[in-house]
Amino acid sequence: MAENKFSKELKSKMDEYAHFIYKITKAFPREEVYGVTSQLRRSGLSVILNYIEGFARKKKAVKQNFCEISYGSLKESKYLLHFSMVEKYHSKEDYKKALGLADEIGAMLWKSLDSLR
Repeated sequence: MAENKFSKELKSKMDEYAHFIYKITKAFPREEVYGVTSQLRRSGLSVILNYIEGFARKKKAVKQNFCEISYGSLKESKYLLHFSMVEKYHSKEDYKKALGLADEIGAMLWKSLDSLR
């Protein structure tokens, strides 16, 4: 089954999001390496990994489940981005960029979820 343009665009945005998270977390405090840094990286990467895994499955219900996990990881990462901005681990500009990407991804992911229901 060929990947559609919407799915490619969504994966591209998710990829950009994951890489951006990795970029900004490189400057996080050393004492957070096993805390916020690790959790934010894992949740940011989980967004795209669960999306990819879900769309590799045949059953619609399984795809939907992975898509929901991806959406949950997106929400988790958004909170961690906010938390780390308040703690001054990264700038408000980085937060705004990440939030903009996350909101675009969220809208597209929600549309994907709707199509699976």
